[in-house]
Amino acid sequence: MDDVFMQGLSQNFLRILDDEEYYDIVIEVGDEMFRAHMVILNYRSTSLRRILSKNKKKSDENLVHIKLPNILPGIFKIILKYIYGGKLSFEDYDTSDIVKILVAAGELNLHELIAYLQTFLIETKANWMEQNFNLIYKTSFEHGPFLELQEYCNDLISRIPDKIFELLDPSSAPEKLVISLVQSNNLQMSEIQVWKNVLKWGLAQNPELPTDPATFSKDDFNILKNTLQQLIPFIKIDRLTSKEFWDNIVPYKEILPDELYMNLLKGFLNLHPDSRLNHKSKPCMTKKTVTFSLPSPSTPCYSGPSTFKVNSQEQNINKVKEVTDPLSTRIQLLPKNQNCNEEKASSNKPNELNHIRGRGFKQDITPKLFDSQFIEDVNIQDGTILAPQAKFEKTWKLSNNGRFPWPDETVLRCIDGDRMFEFNITPRIRIGSVEVGKSVDISVALQAPSDHGKHVSYWKLSDGTDNQFGSKVWCDIMVKDAD
Repeated sequence: MDDVFMQGLSQNFLRILDDEEYYDIVIEVGDEMFRAHMVILNYRSTSLRRILSKNKKKSDENLVHIKLPNILPGIFKIILKYIYGGKLSFEDYDTSDIVKILVAAGELNLHELIAYLQTFLIETKANWMEQNFNLIYKTSFEHGPFLELQEYCNDLISRIPDKIFELLDPSSAPEKLVISLVQSNNLQMSEIQVWKNVLKWGLAQNPELPTDPATFSKDDFNILKNTLQQLIPFIKIDRLTSKEFWDNIVPYKEILPDELYMNLLKGFLNLHPDSRLNHKSKPCMTKKTVTFSLPSPSTPCYSGPSTFKVNSQEQNINKVKEVTDPLSTRIQLLPKNQNCNEEKASSNKPNELNHIRGRGFKQDITPKLFDSQFIEDVNIQDGTILAPQAKFEKTWKLSNNGRFPWPDETVLRCIDGDRMFEFNITPRIRIGSVEVGKSVDISVALQAPSDHGKHVSYWKLSDGTDNQFGSKVWCDIMVKDAD
């Protein structure tokens, strides 16, 4: 019976939308005008409520006039019917239109619709989203707090990076996506294919560049070098064959750091065309003992001098053995009391360095240093009802599930959504260092907005250089007067 009444109510409100007598606002979207009613818009969209609060009707005017420049007229017509009637059917829309509706819903902070559309796309349009991964990735990370789609994209990057790479549109793929693919532990693509795909992406970002590197000017090389500077450190050029190096890398040598290129050149110079620098090491034989320090794990490194020093207390190292190979040399850091015949540590452990003849040391590190995982809302659960301008404290429990302790400069800061703090300065909550595997309760003093309705603010951790990391958390409240 309730559904019957709701259907009637929905139809009545849709008729109000078509009414030509009682509307009190005109919304300009593109080159089209839409009539509406401020009281309905005010309670259905927090974004429209903010716009309306800044566009009060003047005493000598009959109508309020606002503009929504970021939404297409056809999409806004669909959204407006949802706002009034609470209904939305996807039978008549292409999937690309549904994505546009999602973006518009994000623009207007229609949280209920945002959640529904994300679930609908993930559960019913998975194949389409794989084929159009560029669009979905950019939509989820650049157009709104679409957390479910972000998790979906990250899962695909983790599970099928090769397929995503093959489907990538290099002209529109964001740099962050390409870096994630290159870094994926599950990427099975050969290193030369990784190089070619990264190069293809870099050239697509600069369509004015010639297709033949032999015709590049110095400025052309500098443009491409600047475009690829964040990606090149993660390409394992030392795993190429000598022929692959001469045919594919040397023509673009100007985009590589000088020291890296010279060290690679020395290594590849006398190799057979089908040989590689990075051969598996033969049984180890002690040659000499050296001491050296690990480079900082914060950035990938290319090379270093032949002699280093190490803080043995930090690294727990008292023995270094060198393995000799006709084409390459691997230096392995061994824990105390481990002899030469014991199984070598995995190459992804932080205490192993690779040494390539003539190239220096390269540490195998994961560039994603810091991470966090949301555990629970300690208080103020989603949907908690608060009075207008009520002051409250929100607490989240997060854990460090990364590979390194959080830096001392770690803070929590608001990154998006509704404003829930009293002053104009966005708060930065000092967290400090948290060890790997440990959890911490993070509290922030907030104030409910004065406007009635649903409000959500989004928060994330960042390091001392304002690089965000870890799970996004949010405060989701409903503001209404006490009964």
